[in-house]
Amino acid sequence: MSYQVLARKYRPRSFDDVVGQEHAVRALVNALDKDRLHHAYLFTGTRGTGKTTIARILANCLNCEQGVSSSPCGACEPCTEIIEGRFIDLIEVDAASRTGVDDTRDLLNNVQYLPTRGRFKVYLIDEVHMLSTSSFNALLKTLEEPPPHVKFLLATTDPGKVPMTVLSRCLQFNLKNILPDVIAEHLGSVLTRESFDSDDVSLNVIARAADGSLRDALSIADQAVSYCGGSLEGDRVAEMLGTVRSDEVARLLDAFADGDRVALFKCSNELAARSADLADVLANLQRAFHELAMAHATETKPEGDLDKYTDRFSAQWIQLAYQTCLMGGRDMQYAPDPKVGFEMTMIRLLDFEPAYDSVDMTPSGTAGNGSAGRKEDTPVEQKPSKKRRKTKATDPNEKGSAAKVGGEALLNGTPWHERIEDIPASGVTAMILEHSNLVTLTEERVELLLDESHDTLYNDTQQG
Repeated sequence: MSYQVLARKYRPRSFDDVVGQEHAVRALVNALDKDRLHHAYLFTGTRGTGKTTIARILANCLNCEQGVSSSPCGACEPCTEIIEGRFIDLIEVDAASRTGVDDTRDLLNNVQYLPTRGRFKVYLIDEVHMLSTSSFNALLKTLEEPPPHVKFLLATTDPGKVPMTVLSRCLQFNLKNILPDVIAEHLGSVLTRESFDSDDVSLNVIARAADGSLRDALSIADQAVSYCGGSLEGDRVAEMLGTVRSDEVARLLDAFADGDRVALFKCSNELAARSADLADVLANLQRAFHELAMAHATETKPEGDLDKYTDRFSAQWIQLAYQTCLMGGRDMQYAPDPKVGFEMTMIRLLDFEPAYDSVDMTPSGTAGNGSAGRKEDTPVEQKPSKKRRKTKATDPNEKGSAAKVGGEALLNGTPWHERIEDIPASGVTAMILEHSNLVTLTEERVELLLDESHDTLYNDTQQG
């Protein structure tokens, strides 16, 4: 017997085998068990999520010799023929290749006749959105009031192109993209049954590459088995797919933490040399930054080797890094080539730093100057931000502590930005107050710090 690919060999044959679509399975099982059957069903979702598979299982349930049931026997002739794709009363139509109205009319001419062998004559129309407008119009009347022995099972990846008049006549099930964790678990089970070795890293790499499609995941697994010689390893699978390896993500994170430009661009050149998908590299960095951000937010430890980076990056820089990678991936299509776009994103990650906090006037992170937001073990003297400037000269010998105490007394515990409303100022002066932060407040002196982005407000007129 010739080799059968994993996607076909492990195609679900019963509702119990369907992976990741519990909401649709539960509704169909209840309808079958309680004999509340609709005459037309529409299954929507991206490729490889189980639309046609669930439709075939439903056709099997309707025509099993043991009676209509959510658990067909799988051994009778109708069950066997449906599984093998040769049941005469299951008419499968590829709407992508039969879009014309004449094809639809020829199909519907036989609707009136009773099924040849089964209980129901089932029409399974795949990619139904590809039908022409005239074909949909020809289908409408029959779809609304079909003979009692006919069931319509429609499947589409683009329900937005199906006319509302058709949608309203069908019971619709929107199949979800399958989660990577669910795909990885199912893949592990399949490979174990096939006597292939695999590790968690390789399964997760395949699950992410499948992008929610279980069929794609099984196809990639087939390819990986051939590439790796029967034993799947994470790094080799990543190499096959052109995705970034876990050790390469760690090297990039180390380079950011150390401000090591040489190591960063060496890694970048190696990725480009082996034709790695640089957009995927940015996506993997985003995943790493997301886990680190969650670790900071929830005060928990991230999974795997990321734990060692929790104390090396500030929470603010991680937020900035995530956004930078997100924007870099989006803008990569506009770069002269992917490597240029990737390297410019890496430079931004090294040189960009979080904005200064508007309340305590200290940097939100320690990024910049090649340090990429790493945390220091010893306190570092904070310097005034280049992005802010003071509206009055500051006397370095002035008693800051006394001024601070006096300012608090004068404000009576009210935040400065709430007291601005009580100051009788208008026009440019009011705008300066709104965009400034209080530094010193005494009976004789008010000292403010104006954000540099609004320094045009502080011109010669205001200084005079």
